[in-house]
Amino acid sequence: MADDKGTVCVTGATGYVASWLIMRLLQHGYSVHATIRSHHDKEKKDLTYLTNLQEATKKLKIFHADLDDSTSFEKAIQGCIGVFHLAHPMDVQNQEPEEKVTKRAMEGTLGILKACLESKTVKKLVYTSSLTTVMFNDKNLDVVDEDIWSDIEICKSSNLVGSSYMVSKILTEKSVLEFGKVNGLEVVSLVLPLVVGPFICPMIPSSVYLALAMIFVQESSLLTEVERDFNDIKDDLVSIQAFLKNADTKAAANEGVQTWVKQLREASFRIEDVIDEYIMHEAQKINQSRSIATLQMIPNMI
Repeated sequence: MADDKGTVCVTGATGYVASWLIMRLLQHGYSVHATIRSHHDKEKKDLTYLTNLQEATKKLKIFHADLDDSTSFEKAIQGCIGVFHLAHPMDVQNQEPEEKVTKRAMEGTLGILKACLESKTVKKLVYTSSLTTVMFNDKNLDVVDEDIWSDIEICKSSNLVGSSYMVSKILTEKSVLEFGKVNGLEVVSLVLPLVVGPFICPMIPSSVYLALAMIFVQESSLLTEVERDFNDIKDDLVSIQAFLKNADTKAAANEGVQTWVKQLREASFRIEDVIDEYIMHEAQKINQSRSIATLQMIPNMI
């Protein structure tokens, strides 16, 4: 294990990316101050997936902090050399007004930025942004850079994800960059795409759900087309079999026709085998239909 490299703070520690980040930081010799939202006793989260990480007993400390209280991150940031800010309101179903979500995100983040300055030890803040901050505009660009932003009005009209999440992400990132420029704090904004893959948190991350949903929706669409083709093939097979009932006697005098009838009969057998396999596949798929239906709903929710 490498020597201690200093202490860093990770906000939103229970999330998909944050939990992986904490694991990697510990593995690379950093001590970690991880912040989580406060919960009532009956709602306490299981944090063993964090506290049981290698080196966690020695180098991981859990702090309670919430974006609703802009000063609640100060204790966690004290003594840190860097901050990874991942905490953000996740109102993807627009249950709250966009203005309220944005206010919470920006004021909480501003409190974190001020705590970094007041600590006198933090050298850099890394803000985790989102692909939604650059992809929703009318520019149709294949490549984007730090000068490209999503159009807020387009975001508000999008049905892909909650507009409050998208707008709050854009405005919060802009405020982070502006604060760093004005106050001489080094900040880095990291724009993450749709993150998928293994996860160590106990619940399936929303991004993984979304990726699975897109896969299953596409598969469902393909299966619908296959089903139409399958019905056509069944009709064709019925016609072939009706023809073959009297084909042998009619073809007896012609060797070429006999060969063609034999080939046609073999083809009909192969078609029957394919139909049988398809029916077995459909029977097995029935057990998965409820899960697929649930996943198909997710793109409308995220």
